[in-house]
Amino acid sequence: MIENILKNIDKERFQTGFALIAVVIFIAWIDSSILTWLFLGVAFMFSFYEAMRLFKIDDNSLYFYALLLWIISFFYVNPDDLIFVVLIVFSSFMIYKGDIDFKKTYIFLYPTSSFLFLLALYKGFGMETLIWLVIVVSLTDIGAYFIGKKFGKRQFCKVSPKKTWEGVIGGVLLATIFGTFYGVGFVSVFLAFFISLMVSFSSVFGDLFESYLKRNAGVKDSGSVLPGHGGVLDRVDGYMFGAVLMVIALRGLN
Repeated sequence: MIENILKNIDKERFQTGFALIAVVIFIAWIDSSILTWLFLGVAFMFSFYEAMRLFKIDDNSLYFYALLLWIISFFYVNPDDLIFVVLIVFSSFMIYKGDIDFKKTYIFLYPTSSFLFLLALYKGFGMETLIWLVIVVSLTDIGAYFIGKKFGKRQFCKVSPKKTWEGVIGGVLLATIFGTFYGVGFVSVFLAFFISLMVSFSSVFGDLFESYLKRNAGVKDSGSVLPGHGGVLDRVDGYMFGAVLMVIALRGLN
């Protein structure tokens, strides 16, 4: 089975994926706050651009606010708090100007808030916990793909027709098992299991949410910056939901 799947893997997709893995490993090994912030910032700005396209928002001034917000996030202790400030200030400004278009606030909820939570996860709990998130989300995706290819029969959701219940359950179980083994280095066994399970399952819906946005926008990929993979959002969609829940769980339950 694996040999047949490997034959169908696009060479360009494989090369891009390998390069991305190498970059992530390098950043994790260096574990520099500035480098991590810069890497997440670049991913954020590309994702912001792609989300603007998906939401069909045409207001270039929003890129300035997004960049300013990310710069401020470097100095602020809990970056995820900033999303509430932005929403209040931006909404107040629109009302004051009489130019009310609350669709523009969508872009600050997704993907902006999720990237702020990613940065908050790193700032609050360290690179090891960020690696934990990567392990859980990536294994969920990988497990769902391979197990779904082999055993998948029942469609999981109409938004993403290729996803199957068998693949999703297999991916979540795989990610939860390995995530628990890794997570016990920081929290109790029960909490490691609970967080891994919750984050894994939420990453599935992060993927589905982006699939819905693409379908609604009438596009196959969120972008084309990553050869063979599409856009940045296509690669980080699972993290957009998973990061939020991991930060909340670690703060509230640890």
